[in-house]
Amino acid sequence: MTEPIRILHFADVHIGMENYGKTDPRSGLSSRVVDFLRRMDDMIAYARDHDVDLTIFAGDAFKTRSPNPTFQREFAWRVRDLAELAPLVLLVGNHDLPPTILKASSIEIYDTLAVPNVWVAGEYDVRQIDTKRGPVIVGAAPYPVRSRLLQEVDTAGMTIAQIDARLEEELTAILDDMAEQADQHDMPRLLTGHFTVSGAAVGSERHIMLGRDVAVGLASVADPRWDYVALGHVHKHQNLTRNQAETPPVVYSGSMERIDFGEEGDPKGFCWVELSRGEANWQFIEVDARPFVTLRADLRADNDPTQVLISQVQGHNLRDAVVRLLIDLSPENEPRFSEATVREALRQANVYHLAGMRKSIDQPDRARLGTNPEGLTTEELLERYLISKETPATRREELLEAARMVFDAVDGRGEGG
Repeated sequence: MTEPIRILHFADVHIGMENYGKTDPRSGLSSRVVDFLRRMDDMIAYARDHDVDLTIFAGDAFKTRSPNPTFQREFAWRVRDLAELAPLVLLVGNHDLPPTILKASSIEIYDTLAVPNVWVAGEYDVRQIDTKRGPVIVGAAPYPVRSRLLQEVDTAGMTIAQIDARLEEELTAILDDMAEQADQHDMPRLLTGHFTVSGAAVGSERHIMLGRDVAVGLASVADPRWDYVALGHVHKHQNLTRNQAETPPVVYSGSMERIDFGEEGDPKGFCWVELSRGEANWQFIEVDARPFVTLRADLRADNDPTQVLISQVQGHNLRDAVVRLLIDLSPENEPRFSEATVREALRQANVYHLAGMRKSIDQPDRARLGTNPEGLTTEELLERYLISKETPATRREELLEAARMVFDAVDGRGEGG
């Protein structure tokens, strides 16, 4: 009996995310970019130690579709390391697509240079890949592009919902055809795709979405003609066919690092799969991702709000964490609150980065928007508006976090050059 094929499955690296970072003096990169690269290095070390046969990257190498040369170089080094270990499939995700149809994708260069052991999967295709433990059939389903899938469909007069439904129909037919091709071979079979599957728990990827998304029905991918389905696009690790008999594991490996506080409690990592025909034994390997911690403190009834908050800070392990503070104060005790003292306590707790210290102060309705809004930033104006509408503190922070992503995209902050 032949040994199972050892497969590494990862996705959504998003090199170029610089939220809550600072310049790393050794590399000149954002320290948050370094976080993402280190997670890849840890994963590659695991693959090397466990003698990987095949690596599946299920899409989204960079934050933007036009990454700067430094980010491309850093990713290329790691592509080289992986390709030296085993055949590597680079699936094209939505962040890998070119900004216009005539331009190259951010990972197309590996195909142009015919880099050994690398398949840049930009088209729907089924191939046999030979590994040191035997052959594998791999079906590649890159991110669905409307203009390509619907190029022979007259969409004039169709609503957006009708176009999306037709796109799903076309993609479902393609996936069925790919499964039929795979079924002609008596060997382990794997499908990799970069899209949303209905029923998946989504998260912060919605904040950095490029283009309009479409969901594919679970039945289209949970096809027993495949032995394992390696997905990318959704950042939360999950198995969509857990406890379902007669179906292959349909698994999002999830992203390699946390992007923002929307992923605060999510484990990050990659999947290790031992694949045989009709069976996939797999496990999620968690990496040491940067911790994100939210501290909420209702200090409205405290005479010494500063000391109460410091006690909370000292009661948590905040070493190397990105931290945000959501604080409720009263008009009476707000003057007694020392922000500088709290920041010093955070420094002594070895906090990696203070993402924000949001103070909500009970005020009469007339005073909530302030009397001099001209000098406020857009973010501060939005926060005051939400306060005036009595938006709960937790929901208010979620809205501000999403707005920050939009503001950053508009003014170019955090794009990495």
